[in-house]
Amino acid sequence: MRISVIGCGYLGAVHASAMAALGHTVVGIDVDERKIAQLAAARPPFFEPGLPEILASSTATGRLRFSTDIADAADAEVHFIAVGTPQAPGSNAADLTHVDAAFEALLPHLADGALVVGKSTVPVGTAARLAARLAEAAPHAALAWNPEFLREGYAVKDTLEPDRLVYGVGDDRAQHVLDQVYRAAIEAGTPRIVTDYATAELVKVSANAFLATKISFINAMSEIADAAGADVTALADAIGHDARIGRRFLNAGIGFGGGCLPKDIRAFTARAEELGRGEAVAFLREVDAINLRQRQRVVDLAVELLGGSVHERRIAVLGLSFKPESDDVRDSPALDVAVQLRGLGADVLATDPEAVGNARARHPQLAYTTSTEDALRDADLVVLATEWREYRALDPVEAGRRVGVRRILDGRNVLDPAAWRAAGWEVRSLGRP
Repeated sequence: MRISVIGCGYLGAVHASAMAALGHTVVGIDVDERKIAQLAAARPPFFEPGLPEILASSTATGRLRFSTDIADAADAEVHFIAVGTPQAPGSNAADLTHVDAAFEALLPHLADGALVVGKSTVPVGTAARLAARLAEAAPHAALAWNPEFLREGYAVKDTLEPDRLVYGVGDDRAQHVLDQVYRAAIEAGTPRIVTDYATAELVKVSANAFLATKISFINAMSEIADAAGADVTALADAIGHDARIGRRFLNAGIGFGGGCLPKDIRAFTARAEELGRGEAVAFLREVDAINLRQRQRVVDLAVELLGGSVHERRIAVLGLSFKPESDDVRDSPALDVAVQLRGLGADVLATDPEAVGNARARHPQLAYTTSTEDALRDADLVVLATEWREYRALDPVEAGRRVGVRRILDGRNVLDPAAWRAAGWEVRSLGRP
């Protein structure tokens, strides 16, 4: 099919590349000239495993091109809107400026029978509002909402081989067109849920709210475990065997971050309040508070480990991205902890395999290195803040030869405490004795 993707940030660039890899003819549209130039040259403007390969192959075949002119989308049969919905300044609500601007810019270029498909995460009610606007300005076109469920670090796989497809549609024709777009996934047996606009909008934010709640639940248990002398990791293993609960996302530590979970649960709460049902999701405010409290717990534990003050003490922070296999530092707990320690007067040297550039752009006051060995050198304390594979695989004996003092704070509960203690390290973590 002929497809346009409006917005070539993280979601849009991956979606456009994946659609072209599936055989569709795709044009990606964005107002950012620098971003478009990079993508046209098959250079992703962010780190995502697998994206460079499908971007290069798709542009080489001619099935994928990029433009800053939305008129270049005019001959597309399907238009995906994949722009950002950040948290609005001074509010928990989602900022729909980019969605509305993309939608309005697209209206004059819709061919007869075109389908506009929202992929951006939006407050419930947005699709119905846009459908009414579409009926007024371009009655020959239709609207669907098709939420994305991408995990950073696995976004290419999640697009090519989704675990489910959700269509919010107003008629059968929209469903038929989306079935053509996702034919490969449907033929591979991917479950497909066809529903109304409101339900499709709620699916994404509900999923994120549930995952955030699960993470904050185990982090709350880690506070109790600390007070009681229990081991939260063993606790998670035990309750995770219950099929009703499951073990995934029961990993206590520094908490969640990134561009989705924090802002989505806040926007969900704000929208519920607008609908007069704020009390129904009031618990999400505590989910958010627990998550932010974990960062402070890591800072407090670092201060405790260094005898009550981190002033002029050398601290190596391993990890800056909000999760491994990503260079995304938006609302990153790891970067937040590094900044807080620096603010307390610590001599912080932070490192990350991919996110140093993005972190430096946001917080130039920190000292950075791309070398784990350099970060460890003469450190009084090591803080493992993002669970990159190379940090999980560190040899405690070899690492011990580089630091000033063998003292590590495992902010992700991913190290083997016994192995590190056997190598002479003092090991502390959240919710473990």
